[in-house]
Amino acid sequence: MVHISRICLRKYGNFLDNLRLYVRGGSGGMGLPRLGGQGGNGGDVWMVASKNMTLKRIKDKYPQKRFVGGAGANSSVRALKGERGKDNEVLAPVGITVTTDDGRILGELNAKCDRVMVAKGGSGGSFRSVFEPSKGQAKHIRLDLKLIADVGLVGFPNAGKSSLLTALSSATPQIASYAFTTLKPEIGKVMYQDYKQISVADLPGLIEGAHVNKGMGHKFLKHVERTKQLLFVVDVCGFQLASKTAFRSAFEAVQLLTKELELYKEELVLKPALLAVNKMDLPDAEEKLEELKEQLQNPEEFSDLLPDDMIPKNYMTFRHVVPVSAITGFGIDHLKSCIRQSLDEDATMETKAFRQEKLQALRYHAHECL
Repeated sequence: MVHISRICLRKYGNFLDNLRLYVRGGSGGMGLPRLGGQGGNGGDVWMVASKNMTLKRIKDKYPQKRFVGGAGANSSVRALKGERGKDNEVLAPVGITVTTDDGRILGELNAKCDRVMVAKGGSGGSFRSVFEPSKGQAKHIRLDLKLIADVGLVGFPNAGKSSLLTALSSATPQIASYAFTTLKPEIGKVMYQDYKQISVADLPGLIEGAHVNKGMGHKFLKHVERTKQLLFVVDVCGFQLASKTAFRSAFEAVQLLTKELELYKEELVLKPALLAVNKMDLPDAEEKLEELKEQLQNPEEFSDLLPDDMIPKNYMTFRHVVPVSAITGFGIDHLKSCIRQSLDEDATMETKAFRQEKLQALRYHAHECL
């Protein structure tokens, strides 16, 4: 049994699939009683879908994670009707569900330019309110990337992804087509003895040049974003896609897959990842596996095996490297355990982070009330 854990040190958790924000609509402007003037309404806060935005970019750009609409202008002798406050439009990724802290869905961002109002501005002071304005809505919201599966299988054709999905999903896999755009990933459910279920997606379509939309490139890579973790699948003996394409060893396949993800969106290589080295039933598989293990432990030393345009900026770090044979069943149970362990680790980290965030919010509100 081969088990390689964390081949080199790297901080995990940089890829975000959920984010908690504080939003508040702008306050309305004061009315002018003696002239019957009406204050301007406060600006609203909107989430707007943008193609190139990610949750990590929102967090990095706005570390305070606070978004407030503009205040409405007071009514004055020169302008009896106060000017409306400016809306605050926050760019967010496509494929987001927007919810309140208690799980109520406010809306979804399914396509570029979709909009969801998350905090309405307060009303300006008027005769009805004795010319007193109201404050805007204030709440915490959550942005959740709509995931199609817990784990996404990443590999080139003939790596054995479909066979592996069948093996992971037991002899009678629960496999169904998941319709999304024009590509239909296959989703299998991995069952555990404690009745825990983990969804695994076989995402077909990745070939060399996927990042520039060869084959089903962008459709495939878009789905990769919507899985919590990645499971790379490579043929231990390497592969050749066609007679006109170069033969790729297992090590080259790993680096080329990493490069394709990196060129499409660098943050994808920050996702937690595991590596399944498939087809261990083939001749010379053990020898090839040992060679791959050595190369993965010191990838920089073997970079000369790769063309310059195939070398990724950052080599992928795998939490577990597991040799398997989807055909014979060798290593499948161990792979299931590794997948479960990796997902459980992240779930524990997320729970701790969420509790810490709520505690900080309570302290902040307590300080404001002093």
